[in-house]
Amino acid sequence: MTWKDNVDRESFINSELIESLLESKKEVSDADFEEVMKKAEKQERLSLEDVAVLINVEDKAKIKRIFSLAKSIKERVYGKRVVLFAPLYLGNKCTNSCTYCGFKADNNDTIRKTLNPEQIQCEVEALVDEGHKRLILVYGTHPDYTPEYIANSVKKVYETKHGKGEIRRVNINASPLDVEDYKVIKDSGIGTYQIFQETYHEETYKRVHPRGEKSNFKWRLFGLSRAMEAGIDDVGIGALFGLYKWKFEVLGLMQHVEHLENEYGVGPHTISFPRLNEANGAVRNADYLVNDEELKRIIAILRLAVPYTGLILTARESAELRRECMDFGVSQIDAGTQIELEGYSKKNKEQDLKKEQFKIGDSRSLDEVMQELMLNGFTPSFCTACYRLGRTGEHFMEFSKPGFIHQFCSPNAFVTLAEYLEDYASKETKEIGYNLIFSEIDNCRLNDNTKASLKEKLIEVKEGTRDLYF
Repeated sequence: MTWKDNVDRESFINSELIESLLESKKEVSDADFEEVMKKAEKQERLSLEDVAVLINVEDKAKIKRIFSLAKSIKERVYGKRVVLFAPLYLGNKCTNSCTYCGFKADNNDTIRKTLNPEQIQCEVEALVDEGHKRLILVYGTHPDYTPEYIANSVKKVYETKHGKGEIRRVNINASPLDVEDYKVIKDSGIGTYQIFQETYHEETYKRVHPRGEKSNFKWRLFGLSRAMEAGIDDVGIGALFGLYKWKFEVLGLMQHVEHLENEYGVGPHTISFPRLNEANGAVRNADYLVNDEELKRIIAILRLAVPYTGLILTARESAELRRECMDFGVSQIDAGTQIELEGYSKKNKEQDLKKEQFKIGDSRSLDEVMQELMLNGFTPSFCTACYRLGRTGEHFMEFSKPGFIHQFCSPNAFVTLAEYLEDYASKETKEIGYNLIFSEIDNCRLNDNTKASLKEKLIEVKEGTRDLYF
């Protein structure tokens, strides 16, 4: 099967149901709100109807309660950990004409590039020298970016060692493929395969994707279904907020969650909620742009709706807004981000939208971001243990839902943070980091045996041992 073939499956996005729920739940009664909040408090996965209630809440006191519960649930499930990663763009050739994207084929002034193995190695070495352990590789939609190219680039990332570091987790953001092509990429050792539907509203989808592979709504919609069928059990979904009504898109994301759970027994590992940003030649509809307060509501509602799913907030947003959003349920962020091809090795300070997909809002270094996180009480984590020990997909949920994940993720976060502090941190960041680690060990929910083992591992890290985990 190729992308040009029709997908002989009925779309799992029921637009009529979404619109009817948004209309029928428009007036939120106190009783309906309290019922949904009770379910959320128990950390149950919320239904479409439940989410529609939360979406339509306009009372400020009720919205404040949503934010407060989102913070509580995030801390119960994930603790104060925040996972850090970096995006690495490997190619920006494209055959699509997405109206909102700086890489669209129509942009003749966009500077196109595809990284070869030597260039990939240079980028990875630069990222490792900053302290990164986790990457997401980003590819355009073009015949050059075959499954073999993607798989070989993943292998190149993994085999690149520099100083005391290496990349231990490689996620993918690439075009939808058929099952056999996904198997080629899976064999390279990838983590999460990420595809954003961009918009779940089919008419809008067709309007903003007029030409190219991406114009096929259902081929993209079932892209992660085929990935699951190929054995990739960690997948990431997302919507580009600003293309259509944000309330519709949230319910579209929830229908996608339900589809994956019903068909494959496990929902998405992560959900992303990027907002439409300035880009070279981009067209934006002011009617659908999402403001800061609405973004915060989206994050908090998703945390209540899918309490065990990772929520990713990217450097599209400003440092100030990301700071404000951390409490509402975010569990992963990128840091030290460059989205220009070869941007990490060349260390360009100024953005050039003819070389980049969109304008980023937070250009701080990894060290700056980590220092601020720790000063605000968060524990930066580079942990990759679950993926390397097979705690993925359903197995990850088996660990995370009862809360057992605290016995693995929290101590692994401290160990990987200590690695960073020893090998890459500034003097000030190192001091802040160790103060945080030992304060958190005393206060976190670890049994005595785990605490003792953790302290031993921290000593080993100081003595030069690397890649320790629970």
